[in-house]
Amino acid sequence: MHRLKFLVLAAVAGIGLTANAREAKAQVGVEVGVGVAPDCPYGYYDVPPYACAPYGYYGPEWFTGGVFIGAGPWFHGRDEFHGHVNNRFHPDHGYKGPVPKVGDKPEPGKRIESMHFKGNEVRDGRGHVVKGKR
Repeated sequence: MHRLKFLVLAAVAGIGLTANAREAKAQVGVEVGVGVAPDCPYGYYDVPPYACAPYGYYGPEWFTGGVFIGAGPWFHGRDEFHGHVNNRFHPDHGYKGPVPKVGDKPEPGKRIESMHFKGNEVRDGRGHVVKGKR
């Protein structure tokens, strides 16, 4: 008899709980495509949110005819490409200095061809550090 009362009480409690349960809606998001590369005068950081990088972050091998060849998802170079960066100009390494805004034009006195670049890291075009290269 006690078992029957327990089962009935458990069934009533279960019905009460399911009646008050709110419907859960699944949220699934899939992002396809990357969009257009940012228009930055000296290139852009190779990790999201892909903000413009300052003059001196990328070495001259990242530019063809003064035009940035890309980094990350917009990389336009060959698969075996390796280029120098000065990661001291990256916010992940503590940089808090000035950076150009998207759409800014290069300053006339800051030409990539005449840059005295001091790279301290080698990366591939997808933003990965290339070990053993400096």
